[in-house]
Amino acid sequence: LRKKRRKNMKFKEFPLGKVNSLLESGPVILVATVHNGRQNVMPMSWHMMVDFNPPLVSFVMSDENYSFGLLSESGECVIAIPTLEIADKAVKCGKISGSETDKFTAFELTTCKAEMVAAPLIEGCYANLECRVADTSLVKRYGLFIVEVVKAWINPEMSEPKTIHHLGKDDYMVSGYKIKL
Repeated sequence: LRKKRRKNMKFKEFPLGKVNSLLESGPVILVATVHNGRQNVMPMSWHMMVDFNPPLVSFVMSDENYSFGLLSESGECVIAIPTLEIADKAVKCGKISGSETDKFTAFELTTCKAEMVAAPLIEGCYANLECRVADTSLVKRYGLFIVEVVKAWINPEMSEPKTIHHLGKDDYMVSGYKIKL
């Protein structure tokens, strides 16, 4: 019976190593960090909301990333949501290490002072979320940080922002139009 069902299915087997491209529908974010005068910004797509009130966000960051040390030491970051207009800069931030290059300068990312954390807000982004690390219990095992958003900002001039969504490798999708159901 099991074999019969498989023969009639109109599905094709999909490689397990590419499952992330099916599930990563959230926007690419930029994570800005700073500690002891050292700063960095890195793009990432492995994130999700954990709770609404207070707003908690989780994301995975490898301990091999320069930002990992800065975030671990400072306990703070800014999550910025870039738009299509600065997508190229956002992606380039992931191609080099911040340990040797100031990515803000290299990719001409304009920053402004945050109110609640030391990491900067990034102009050209639809939203900037000032965050403090809320839980590190899964950092050592999985690189999973849970941060609490302590202040949120949006750019009111971007009423219909076009965000980018990573599908794996060099493939991205641009957000579409909104619908109500």
